[in-house]
Amino acid sequence: MSTLELFWNLSSSKKKERLDAAAKLVATLHKFQSEFTPAEVSDGEESSDSAQADTLDTLNAQDVSYSIRRLIRGLASPRESSRLGFAVALTELLSRLDTVTCGQIMNLVLDASKTQGSMSGQEERDNHFARLFGITSIIHSGLLTRNGTLPTSSTSASSLESYESVISTLVTLGEKKSWLRESAWWALVSAVEALAKSDVGWRAQGVEATVDTIYVKGSGWTPEKLALTLKLQALFPERDWRSVLSPMFKGTDTLATQNLKAVANILKESRVSEEDTESKATPGTWKPQLHFIWTILLDLLLPQHDNSSSKGPFRDFWSLVVDESLFSSTSSSERKYWGFQLFQKALPRIRNSQDLPFLFTKNFMRTWINHLSKSDRYLHKAALSVASDINSCVQSNPTLGFTLILQLTGVHGSKQFDTLTKTKTVENILSSMSPDDIVNYISHLLEQVNDESTTADAKSIDSRRSWIISQLALLIRTASVPKVDSWVFTVLDWLTLNGLFIITRESEKSDFIGLRQIPKPPFSEELRKECRVKLLSSVAELTGQSLSVKSGANEKASRVTGVSSNGEFWVLHVLDTIRKLEATPKKVYVAFPIDHEDESGEKSMEKAQDTLARLKTVDNENKDSVRGAHLLLAGIILKQYCTAGEEEDNESEDGVDVIDAAVKSITRLFPFEAPENDKKKQRRNSVATESAKLEEGDGPSPIDVLVDAIIGFLEKGTSFLRTVANQSFSLLAARLERHTIELILTQLERRDPTQEDEDEDEEMEDEEGVEEDSSSESDEIDDESEDDEEPDLELRSKIEEALRASGIERAEDGEGDDDSEEEELMDDDQMMAIDAQLAEIFRSRAGGKKGGKDANAQREATHFKNRVLDLVDIYVKKQPSSSNIPLLVPALLQLVITASPEESQLSEKATGILRSRIGKLKECPEKDDSIDTGFILEDLHSMARRASSGDVLTTIGQCCCYLARAHNHTSTDSNVRLVYRQSLTDFVTRKASRLNVAFFQEFIRRCPEAAWDLKQDILDVSASEKAVNAYRSCQTLGLLNLLFNNIPTKDGISGDLLTFIPSLQDTIVALLKSSASTGAFTTAQMKDIFKLVLTAIRQTKRFFKNGSEAGSLWESEVWDGLLEQLTSSEKYGQATGLHAMCKQVRDATRTSDPREAKEAGLKEAATTSSGKPSKSKAKRKAEEVEAPLEKPQKPKKKVKVVAELS
Repeated sequence: MSTLELFWNLSSSKKKERLDAAAKLVATLHKFQSEFTPAEVSDGEESSDSAQADTLDTLNAQDVSYSIRRLIRGLASPRESSRLGFAVALTELLSRLDTVTCGQIMNLVLDASKTQGSMSGQEERDNHFARLFGITSIIHSGLLTRNGTLPTSSTSASSLESYESVISTLVTLGEKKSWLRESAWWALVSAVEALAKSDVGWRAQGVEATVDTIYVKGSGWTPEKLALTLKLQALFPERDWRSVLSPMFKGTDTLATQNLKAVANILKESRVSEEDTESKATPGTWKPQLHFIWTILLDLLLPQHDNSSSKGPFRDFWSLVVDESLFSSTSSSERKYWGFQLFQKALPRIRNSQDLPFLFTKNFMRTWINHLSKSDRYLHKAALSVASDINSCVQSNPTLGFTLILQLTGVHGSKQFDTLTKTKTVENILSSMSPDDIVNYISHLLEQVNDESTTADAKSIDSRRSWIISQLALLIRTASVPKVDSWVFTVLDWLTLNGLFIITRESEKSDFIGLRQIPKPPFSEELRKECRVKLLSSVAELTGQSLSVKSGANEKASRVTGVSSNGEFWVLHVLDTIRKLEATPKKVYVAFPIDHEDESGEKSMEKAQDTLARLKTVDNENKDSVRGAHLLLAGIILKQYCTAGEEEDNESEDGVDVIDAAVKSITRLFPFEAPENDKKKQRRNSVATESAKLEEGDGPSPIDVLVDAIIGFLEKGTSFLRTVANQSFSLLAARLERHTIELILTQLERRDPTQEDEDEDEEMEDEEGVEEDSSSESDEIDDESEDDEEPDLELRSKIEEALRASGIERAEDGEGDDDSEEEELMDDDQMMAIDAQLAEIFRSRAGGKKGGKDANAQREATHFKNRVLDLVDIYVKKQPSSSNIPLLVPALLQLVITASPEESQLSEKATGILRSRIGKLKECPEKDDSIDTGFILEDLHSMARRASSGDVLTTIGQCCCYLARAHNHTSTDSNVRLVYRQSLTDFVTRKASRLNVAFFQEFIRRCPEAAWDLKQDILDVSASEKAVNAYRSCQTLGLLNLLFNNIPTKDGISGDLLTFIPSLQDTIVALLKSSASTGAFTTAQMKDIFKLVLTAIRQTKRFFKNGSEAGSLWESEVWDGLLEQLTSSEKYGQATGLHAMCKQVRDATRTSDPREAKEAGLKEAATTSSGKPSKSKAKRKAEEVEAPLEKPQKPKKKVKVVAELS
């Protein structure tokens, strides 16, 4: 086998192909060498280069020696990636051969990479790379320090002379070309590492030779020289390095604190040439990759292995060498890019939280935040990469999360880090932290509330406290943060205490952390309001999250929404905290107590709290409804607490009324008794029960009152109220009644959103008119207030223009007499004209102001209806078999049809509920005699006939299918058939009908049993003389084709076919004969009708196994007469494909097996056709291979038969 073909893929640009080619080449050469027997070589024969070359041929197989020379020569090839492939193959081959020496290979490399003056720049560059790659192959193959001799002589494989040659060649190569210096010295470091790991006899001499070659007096220090020095000191610590390092470094510790400034100056020369401390850019030498010295430095300062110890102070090194150099304010973007890369290399090496703060230094944080905050910054992508690495670091080591948060939000960072940088770095770190770290973080935040270590003004203290409040809310808002009761309770208690109460006395042993120290200065009202807002938003987030809870020790865990691990609602914990704090009046008092002149609010709260306590003891079969009432009442109470200081007196009274109504409704809905040992509560409960019974007949239903409170929550628009409303409604859905559904649907009715506001304004004006005094003092105040208002220049200009058009000029100063004279000259007509113009001006101005108010009101009304639709969606999802579902359909459709362009979102949401929820329900509603589904279905068909668009018609069609199934499930009348017959008649006979054939196809597919009863009506309507055109008739007949392919599986189908098939045959034959005379149908329409007949025949024979019984339903003589009429027809006489289909129908009616009819048709077609058909005839025959309107059961066989016929 020849090895020549194996060299080609070594130059491939694909790494896998190069490695495969190198492995195959080395394996082949190793096999050749194992079969070769080297000759004896005396020691004196290797003194010259020619002798060494002869020895290479003597001790190695011919292919091996050839391959060695070719691989070395190939290192200078510029073709694709040949240099990489040849170097890998050479390294692997030299590592397996023990018949070569380092001197031999080194001489071959030097000879093959000689440079001459006649070479071009590219050729010289290739030779330099060839020399570098060749020496690197020698080093990494182990040949440089191989300890042993050749197999047939005492010649050593490596020697001090060859080592010195390698060292000096690399140094010379690095000095010759600056762009090769780093690579050459990297190979030099590799050679030193290989020497340190070896046990050759000249190891000590090699170290001294390296020192003598490198540390030449006056050579200066470069990053490469420093890297080699650090490596030599680590590998050979026993040597005295003081003489070598002086005077650049003090002592033998290169990384000592006193030497770090010198190290920083040396590292600056990696891209610039500097004198003293001034830097000057050197063009063309910067590389985006980090210098290899940084890896050596990090290995020494941050060793990755646990058994390794640091060789220097990392904190001082990072501050002086990195932060004050690469990230300084005067540093270039290129150096900052290096700094970011260095940070990414150092971060994974941090193993404990004590060393992590050393990385987040002042200059680094400033640079990182600046480039991270704006996408147009030069290093924005690099800064994003750093943020991504930080997130990955926390995910792999969550114990570092707390320390990272402190650095990002600490002195060098920003408390608003995520907001400032427009990222979610802090939020992602929080989601990766362990629960213990989150507890530590919360403690750290709360310690800063009263941080007295710094003297700050009130504004900065409020800013810090506001940030603390936001961070606590962020912990709860982030869904990925594990919610543990201990720290969640701590956050909720702290927000409750500082939002609703004022601390008067501290208690170091209190369970509430906020009570252990009095805030100094006290919380401002803005901060208290922020605490209340965050408290409600936090409870809303927790109420919307689900948790696995076990109801019993032996029961399986289930997902429950809005509860803690003990199964209690989060909002109840907040109320329990409020109750406990209210019980300690000596330590705290309520900032905004809920009381009125008649103390009705206080009594209402007592009743509500008592009702909450007794609801826990209710033993009801429907536990979800009890929990829903529990959540709703708790939400009402908490909302009243949190908004007591913000609402007006009348709104606060309304809130108390809502609480009273909810308590009465819950008492009526879930009757319960007070504990037997509490006589006072027992008497009060009996009185409440009696009053509830008296009011039960007159007042609204209790579930209506609760749902009305839920709807009132939706009007407010806050996240807490919406969440509590949706969650409580979901739990109460099983108790909803018909009038409750009607109450919800009333909210969706279209009305003028500004009408109520105007009525309220008029009432306000009437009240003000009664209260106002007509004294002159009030008039003067009004005048003063009007004088204080800024004049409307636009209004003034319009008035002046109107007066000028009437001949009245603007009065100037000192012309009062003239104005009075002009006024005396104006008559009544002029005054009326001016009055009309002025009225128009003021009307337009008022209309402009009203327009903005109307737009806001309309927008709020749309948002409110959107939230009401959420309730409808929840109800359909929770109660799919409710008898009230049909009531939703007309209201939602009306909302879709009447929605304005501004309400497109509302219309889309309603459409989604109708299509995705109601239209796809598999359950049928329960029977309810009070709900007439037939009437609703008829109403929907009336809407369909007036549908404004195809999308609306599709939505109505799906709803009609649901209502048809619902009606047939609870009734046996024929209303569904009658309604669809009316719509079908409208579709066929009225040209402007909005219906389409898809409307009826949907009904047939989804309700095949109900649609089967419509078969005779479809046939009669399609054959009606009142049909608009033949196209509509043909479309309607196509519905029969679909109907035959979806015959329901129920009893009595055979009897229906016995009655229907003769009528179908007579009607279709009559239509076809009439068309043969008049040409009403096109050829394609005629074929569709024949396909319908074939489908009917096939389905008939499927139900009648006895062929004679099925054959009696179809009369073949009728089809013979039709065939004769078609053949003699002027329009269809040449339509041979149509004639063939008619013959196929005739033959199918004669035989009991459809296959026999097809074979008969084939034979007859073969006898009637002679020779090869012409091209035009072939095209006409090909037209017969058409898919029917609906896919038959065996389409492949049918297409085959028709194709053979053609």
